[in-house]
Amino acid sequence: MEKEKRTSLTVETTVDLPIEKVWEFWTLPIHITQWYFASDDWCAPSAINDLRSGGRFSTRMESKDGSNGFDFSGTYEEIKNHESISYILDDERKVSILFTHKTNGIKVSQTFEIEDVNSIELQKFGWQSVLDNFKKYCESVHQ
Repeated sequence: MEKEKRTSLTVETTVDLPIEKVWEFWTLPIHITQWYFASDDWCAPSAINDLRSGGRFSTRMESKDGSNGFDFSGTYEEIKNHESISYILDDERKVSILFTHKTNGIKVSQTFEIEDVNSIELQKFGWQSVLDNFKKYCESVHQ
């Protein structure tokens, strides 16, 4: 039986840094723990990242008050250095990230298959908030 095609959404931002820095901030655990959360009342206390086809990643997200938390994890399908990343989350949803050169920096576009628990609006808001946090972190660290 063929798997039902899931709806996908795309969020994006543009970071005013060279691709080497954007890639580093996106992929190194020391940086991931500084930005991979959607709001200031959450944090990412740990991250592992085996950035290769078949490699695993996991980022722990927790509310700062300790009342909620989960692991955001999956397996990489394809990595094109400084260009794109695709992976499958542990719940079998697909995600792809494109890094595109623009005149004002690097556009980061993240397309993800939605899940069935939260509203589409809430999911888009959450993923966009994480991406906005990424931009804020990158540009504040690299002033």
